Amino acid sequence: MKLETSFSILDSVDSTNNYAMGKVHAGMAKHGQAWFAKDQTAGKGQRGNTWISKPGDNIILTVSLRPDSLFTAKNFYFNAFIALTCLKFLRKIAGENFSIKWPNDLYWNDRKAGGILIENVIQGTEWRWSVVGIGINVNQDEFSDALKNPVSLSLITGRKYETIELARELHEMIMQEFIHTSVPETIMEEYNKNLYKKDSQVKLRKENSSFITTIKGVDAFGSLLTEDTLERSFAFGEVSWV
Repeated sequence: MKLETSFSILDSVDSTNNYAMGKVHAGMAKHGQAWFAKDQTAGKGQRGNTWISKPGDNIILTVSLRPDSLFTAKNFYFNAFIALTCLKFLRKIAGENFSIKWPNDLYWNDRKAGGILIENVIQGTEWRWSVVGIGINVNQDEFSDALKNPVSLSLITGRKYETIELARELHEMIMQEFIHTSVPETIMEEYNKNLYKKDSQVKLRKENSSFITTIKGVDAFGSLLTEDTLERSFAFGEVSWV
């Protein structure tokens, strides 16, 4: 698949994912096209959450991709691929202590450094587009009290970064990995190897009740597997972390 290197910088936008999705629906998006925002007024996170970012301090990036046949058999492989690529990027910048918190949060130790939101366009049975939104805290050193455990690359390393240059580097890494990946069956093994709190007890909430369970892994369909008195399986949005 041809590598596209289009990288656009937006001063302000409601959501880079919304902006990219608009381009997709208008027939104006290209495979590999990226949009970086200095400011995002209505950033989106998983399960309808908001993504709060101080203007200019962080990576707010969306990339439009056409998933090829390597991913269509098991769609979660694409999510795993993106998460593992972001993990590789973060470790290159700020060391090894990063992991993937199911389904798509990026953690440094027990603190959230970033998140991923992937939105797909399906027409009939054909998976046409994925709009991949990535938010990474880069230079921000003060956060809303509403955020429980945030951290930035700057707080980790003590350095300040050029956010646009970092975003370009991340975009290039995603595209290079996309071109060269063979999406082996071992992708889930790699994802689970880097899973936050794997084999540890955690507290989860389902509907109005919470419970203690042990994280055992994530299956090829993206369901979280846990174990306590029962072996359990949870789909996206079915449980939340406490």
